[in-house]
Amino acid sequence: MDVVSLGETMILFSPEETGQLRYNRQFTSRVAGAETNTLIGLSKLGYRTGWISRVGGDELGKRILSSVRGEGVDTSFVKEDGSAPTGLFIKERTTADSSRVFYYRNQSAASKMTPADIEENYLAKAKLLYITGITPALSVSCKETVFHAIELAKKNSMKIVFDPNVRKTLLDERTGRDTLIKMAALSDIILPGISEGDFLFQTTDCEKIVRECKRLGAEKVIVKLGEKGAYYSTSEESGYVHPFKVETVIDPIGAGDGFAAGVISGILDELPIHEAVKRGCAIGAIVTTVNGDIEGLPDKETLETYMKRTNKEDVIR
Repeated sequence: MDVVSLGETMILFSPEETGQLRYNRQFTSRVAGAETNTLIGLSKLGYRTGWISRVGGDELGKRILSSVRGEGVDTSFVKEDGSAPTGLFIKERTTADSSRVFYYRNQSAASKMTPADIEENYLAKAKLLYITGITPALSVSCKETVFHAIELAKKNSMKIVFDPNVRKTLLDERTGRDTLIKMAALSDIILPGISEGDFLFQTTDCEKIVRECKRLGAEKVIVKLGEKGAYYSTSEESGYVHPFKVETVIDPIGAGDGFAAGVISGILDELPIHEAVKRGCAIGAIVTTVNGDIEGLPDKETLETYMKRTNKEDVIR
């Protein structure tokens, strides 16, 4: 196993029309969740991944299991909980270039995860534990589960990759910040965005965000700059990676998860850090050109073709 993660995956309902949700009548549905987006991205690139979670003992839960398993992710440790529903969320496209999301996940099956859901022998088979800041915000038991997973990963000498993935609608600002900073302090590789750096450290300066993460103990920090690319720093080098130009953005949601898959794949392949980050930028760009969180995630051949078609040089300093 290369990467294991834990977290909630839901069903996303997207309107086919633009405008306020009250006027939308036609919807499409997809499977979506930050952690499984990244795991599926890695699976498509040829890596072995595993997911730990709960889904409801309902048709939506069965659809999620079928979809995630069908993308090559191991779901052996996903429990079907007949006492709680599968979560869902609805997207509203308020205008052609802006949207917002409404979550219906309170008391969902995934929010009832407990430390007992983590099997140490299964977790220890992986090289990396991938975690986000979403899961501990779902419930007290989910928070305990995440920190238990971190403890087991440390015990088994696994590297921990942390994407803060801040969801302000789920977090109490003060306690939420404290929790995410504690997670960052226990992680080896941190992947914050600018807005997440602002939430955690009250700065949008990517170099200051890096310094704060390193002060907490991170070995590698990669700051996502969206359409401006990314900034990375290790103990040996730091620098910027230029973005891959996207002519038309169809759907930006899920790009960060694709970015994480690209960076993690580069780390697993032991690429130089700037090459790993370049791979992340490429996948993030590809994902924005397709409607849906996982539909645009490329296989290795597609990724290599896309990257060769561009002539971007990154700046190392």
